Amino acid sequence: MNTLDDTLLTAAAHGDTAAVRAALDAGARVDARDRHRRTPLLRAARHDHVPAARLLLAAGADPNAQDDRSDSPWLVTGVTGSVAMMRTLLPAGPDPGLTNRYGGTALIPAAERGHVAYVRALLRETAVDVDHVNRLGWTALLEAVILGSGGRDHRDVVALLLAAGADPALADPHGRTALEHADRHGFTEIAALLGRAG
Repeated sequence: MNTLDDTLLTAAAHGDTAAVRAALDAGARVDARDRHRRTPLLRAARHDHVPAARLLLAAGADPNAQDDRSDSPWLVTGVTGSVAMMRTLLPAGPDPGLTNRYGGTALIPAAERGHVAYVRALLRETAVDVDHVNRLGWTALLEAVILGSGGRDHRDVVALLLAAGADPALADPHGRTALEHADRHGFTEIAALLGRAG
């Protein structure tokens, strides 16, 4: 990796817009890769540096470029829950069907983490598949219940997924539905939502 590329990668990770602009103007490659194949845009997205991401996107950065863990700028927004970054990336045409190392779209980790505002925005503003099944055999709905806390945020995520058409009858590889998991965990409010939907 050349020095300019390294400078750009570091500047993006720190959200240093002046340094990002200077490195790009000096000839740094907008999709340079670090030793884990992370691009400057992925580094900016991971730390929610929206202004730096805008500069990189204007220079042609790829929102779908994946690193050696299959993370991409787009996918990482599902982990961080940043609606601002998601909306910054949208005009660049990210692939809503892109999957991470677990075979999940951005919706699944967002549902797991209870990122209510992000899930709402993603469902309204993209064509993400609400019933996509990852390599574990889980949908966003299942993951919100299986790995969620059962609290208000996860209840709201479940409600959003159901309103968007998520199928509560889809079961995990052991044949257990989200309702069965909610009952087992004692998530009474979520169980009630699922019961009414199913």
